[in-house]
Amino acid sequence: MKDITARALNIAEQRGATYADIRVVTRLTQRIAVKNGQVEALQQDETLGFGVRVIANGAWGFASSSRLEAKEVERVVSQAVAIAKASAMTKTKDVNIGPKIQSTGVYETPIKTDPFTVSLDEKIGLLLKADAEMRKTKGVKVARGEMAFQRENKIFASTEGAEVKQEIVESGCGIVAMATDLETGEVQVRSYPNAGGRHQQTRGYEFILEHKLVENAGRVGEETVALLTAEQCPSYDAMTIILDGSQLALQVHESCGHPIELDRVLGSEAAFAGTSFLTPDKLGKFRYGSEFVNITADATIPYGLGTFGFDDEGMPAQKTEIIKNGLFVGYLTSRETAQHLKLGQSNGTMRADGWNRTPIIRMTNISLMPGTWDVNDLIADTSDGIWMETNRSWSIDDRRLNFQFGTELAWEIKGGKKTRMFKNATYTGITPQFWGACDAVCNDKSWVVWGTPNCGKGQPPQVAHTGHGASPARFRNVRVGLVK
Repeated sequence: MKDITARALNIAEQRGATYADIRVVTRLTQRIAVKNGQVEALQQDETLGFGVRVIANGAWGFASSSRLEAKEVERVVSQAVAIAKASAMTKTKDVNIGPKIQSTGVYETPIKTDPFTVSLDEKIGLLLKADAEMRKTKGVKVARGEMAFQRENKIFASTEGAEVKQEIVESGCGIVAMATDLETGEVQVRSYPNAGGRHQQTRGYEFILEHKLVENAGRVGEETVALLTAEQCPSYDAMTIILDGSQLALQVHESCGHPIELDRVLGSEAAFAGTSFLTPDKLGKFRYGSEFVNITADATIPYGLGTFGFDDEGMPAQKTEIIKNGLFVGYLTSRETAQHLKLGQSNGTMRADGWNRTPIIRMTNISLMPGTWDVNDLIADTSDGIWMETNRSWSIDDRRLNFQFGTELAWEIKGGKKTRMFKNATYTGITPQFWGACDAVCNDKSWVVWGTPNCGKGQPPQVAHTGHGASPARFRNVRVGLVK
């Protein structure tokens, strides 16, 4: 493989590139799904290919192929250089990627059990047992279970001397129960351990076993049916709410993770998630939240879906402060965008969805750091509020300011105790006001790095796997439900 990467870089320089890098990527994926006692999906795919990125005449070019052959490498590199030179004809200024990156090394996800060595019989059997446990509850009409696994091997090399190898392994699983009221047509859903059922981390098969799908399936089924007769969550102009960790993880993803992507801020990327309200003049000056809000971008956290050794520009994984004691202090950057704002070197957030996509700025592990509260003490300290858990729906505008989220389950809190179960709970807010209303964050005992394996961005579309550490947190004076 080293001969291929060296050949590609040599040809790029011969064709006039002032910079070039090559990524060779092999990806193996497996997905298993069951529904109502039957195997619904059984899929395994493997892809192999390479992508070449160059700068020529001060502009970018990119090309890729699934054929790792000498003639094909020459063709692809020549195409990438030709694209760069064509792009240079309409450039407004030369690309500046800053100081050289000459990283070398090897990174492997630390796992205990390779998920691809576990038999399909064992995986399917576990899902079917969980499926059966959910359907033991009368009223559960649909039960689903899913597992997903991925192994990605990447080689990166550049004309600056960088040469890194990585093997990243992911495991994910989840169950979902659905109950219906035939008279009213109402449908309620409960998921475990995350919204839609699936939670995922950079771990081996031990991740699946630790989540005890079978042991939790009965509770999931019972809660689903109980929601049919639960009271509708009341509406309030201003109510105290506590969000569980999984719901807060999505809140961080949508209202904190996307607006800090510097390509969005600079207007060079506006697909799917839109632009951003965090314009450059706000850096280091803007009050994003209360003093209890501390958010980091950290690609070194164990188990996160945004955890790796090096990004797809060869930058080593690192931790960056984004919000410090409520103050906005950092963006997610690439080598090029970091130079645009004179921020020094990139903080290593460039990732591509496979070999046939060019890297773009993506979230790593964007996390709300733990506070000091025990979760039970936080509930006990809340005289009147609503506990909300597990996302059911969400909506946010293209600048990541105005949002509405709905949860699968909610509990009324009265006198420091959970009392009535509520269904169809929703809350709305404006990003800085909402985070400014945070007055308590729970400690690391309830802090989990949640996985989001379906974040879309870019044209042509790319799907990224991102992580979000979060524990339950409390917010004051939040609008809940439909307020007239």
